Amino acid sequence: MIGFDPGLRFTGWGVIEVDGNRLIHVADGVVATDGGLALAQRLVQLQDGLIRVIEQFNPAEAAVEETFVNKNPMSTLKLGQARAISLLVPANAGLTVAEYSPNLIKKTVVGAGHAAKQQVQMMVKTLLPGATLETTDAADALAVAICHAHHRDSAQARAAKKLDAIQQEAQAR
Repeated sequence: MIGFDPGLRFTGWGVIEVDGNRLIHVADGVVATDGGLALAQRLVQLQDGLIRVIEQFNPAEAAVEETFVNKNPMSTLKLGQARAISLLVPANAGLTVAEYSPNLIKKTVVGAGHAAKQQVQMMVKTLLPGATLETTDAADALAVAICHAHHRDSAQARAAKKLDAIQQEAQAR
């Protein structure tokens, strides 16, 4: 499975395998965009980079961190656009995509919903021996993947319930 930590400058990604209760680090990194380009071009760079990662690692599922609201509305809007690409690319590849709040990710990985980034990185290294975590964005993406590994059954159940409701509504028309 793959986790994404969306950002317009850097979108972190992390790939893990789940073998029973064991989590195995596969790879992690970031897709960077050129800040000198127009927003549309940067979104294309992000899309192309995420497509390459998914093609290279062929994950079965994806998880994306939900957006938190910044004090700066423009930053929040740009983050939302990068997040949309992070949702769209795996969905277009046919993957089931789950979403998790930052607090749930931290609580799952560290045990506290308001943990510091350093605590998250330390626990990711502990849970995934061999992970080098060269960037905080990649560490955060691995944390998203770890969270999904722990909560995927409930996320899939919620998605199936939503799909059933949509299908029933469509049949009622």
